[in-house]
Amino acid sequence: MTLLQAEGLGYRIGERQILEDITVNVNPGDNIALLGANGAGKSTLLRILLGLLAPASGQVCLQGQPLKALSRRTIARHLAYVPQSHTPGFPFSVSHIVAQGRLPSTGLMSAPSRTDEEYVEQALADLGIAHLSARTYTELSGGERQLVLIARALVQRARLIVLDEPITGLDYGHQLRLLALLERLAEQGLAIVSSTHRPEQAQASANRVWVLHEGRLIADGAPAQVVDSALMQRLYNASVRQIDADGHRFFIPCRVPLQ
Repeated sequence: MTLLQAEGLGYRIGERQILEDITVNVNPGDNIALLGANGAGKSTLLRILLGLLAPASGQVCLQGQPLKALSRRTIARHLAYVPQSHTPGFPFSVSHIVAQGRLPSTGLMSAPSRTDEEYVEQALADLGIAHLSARTYTELSGGERQLVLIARALVQRARLIVLDEPITGLDYGHQLRLLALLERLAEQGLAIVSSTHRPEQAQASANRVWVLHEGRLIADGAPAQVVDSALMQRLYNASVRQIDADGHRFFIPCRVPLQ
């Protein structure tokens, strides 16, 4: 059964058309990488899919029900969101921030159960940040904060996790471990949608790619069929050489003479 279905989405700011006629779907087991240049509308699309922005046209349905007819708490039981950045108003501990992911299920007035605590411990361990549990969130580096937000999304136990450029700010090792974790979650039947500027991320872990260009969806398919040197030229106006080896695809920038 389709988890999320969007049809004919459009969005504008004043006279500027940000998104136009976007139709997509998300199914269990999807690990979708959303590619597009700066200003292509990636973050706007994600926020509309989450019900955080209302589209100017079209609609989004969660398991057949329009998002606009559902409460935020109901949506949060199914959809988890990892933004690019977040700073709380109070200096909470890391474990406290991660435990907030249980609120859609437990409510504000309930004390965390032992099961909730186990979810928090497991998420911190999965992301390799159990040692940060007692640290103050606001004192962490940007990359560490990003991992904490991902852990919070995991304990939410949502069926779809939406991540806005999740590898930004992470060191190389944490990037690889996060991509491997997203793959495992998709294999377990969860759905993942993550925006990225790096085609290598799509090639390394995604099983589908959405490509936004100038506010329109120009491709939706398997990474090997969608992401190539011609797409890099079209999206980023970047000349690259494509290398396919051992089932992997790499892009090497071509030398550009100085003007």
